[in-house]
Amino acid sequence: MELTKKRCLPCEGGVLPLDDKKVEEFLNQISEWSLKNGHLYKEFRFKSFKETMAFLNKVANISENEGHHPDFCVHFRLVEMEIWTHAIDGLSENDFILAAKIDKLLK
Repeated sequence: MELTKKRCLPCEGGVLPLDDKKVEEFLNQISEWSLKNGHLYKEFRFKSFKETMAFLNKVANISENEGHHPDFCVHFRLVEMEIWTHAIDGLSENDFILAAKIDKLLK
């Protein structure tokens, strides 16, 4: 099933992070995300600060709906975003679902 059609499932820990093979499989399903310190990482560039903040408000809505939240840093027209599952200190399917839904905002 396409990642954008899935929902994030609550994760309270007690499960292992995805293995390298599964991470690579999911990475192939999202656009231009990379791995940085074991987290999904992507930079987003916008034409204005207002456009940047409009994007982040949409990200906030998706994140609240999914119950899964990215970390991000705003630099005027640049957003650096990282996603990982804090409860397992690694990557889960939820991270890729959220990344795919964030990417869909820009299409």
